[in-house]
Amino acid sequence: MSRGISNGVSSGKTNGARFLDSLGIRYELREYEVNPDDLTATTVASKIGLPAEQVFKTLLTTDEVGAYFFAVIPGDQELDFKKLARAAGARRTTMVSLKDVQPLTGYIRGGVTVFGAKKSYPVFVDETIELFDTISVSAGQRGTQILLAPDDYLRAAKAAVVDLCKDAVRPSSEAGGQA
Repeated sequence: MSRGISNGVSSGKTNGARFLDSLGIRYELREYEVNPDDLTATTVASKIGLPAEQVFKTLLTTDEVGAYFFAVIPGDQELDFKKLARAAGARRTTMVSLKDVQPLTGYIRGGVTVFGAKKSYPVFVDETIELFDTISVSAGQRGTQILLAPDDYLRAAKAAVVDLCKDAVRPSSEAGGQA
């Protein structure tokens, strides 16, 4: 990976890219066409040519006393709020209301990243990040992803690595079971 290399027509560096530049971290920017009706990480993954488990989504959460946390999980997984609460030393955690995400982070849904956010909140990243040579996260705007080494992400984000995802639901022979 090269520092500051873009794949496609660049609309300029994002705050996330400038943040990584300030730390001397190597990354690649990869742009894709945005469908505002489908901002899922699995769709982004298919558009940038990576498996969904390598494209990490950044979620802003809060606890019962109003502290905020970033939870960063693979695009094909769901956040386990109980696991996040344990990691954060909270009784419970919930998603921050969508209307509050931009005022708190400076980013809109589909473009949230820990890099260059308005405030530094604690960052918890799912342990599967360590399985890959390269991961992808939002660059801070819809339509642009940053690809970088997991170790560089963890160092730049000052993140704690923990188990954050819901355990796989096993198929059930009971009626109404989820697979």
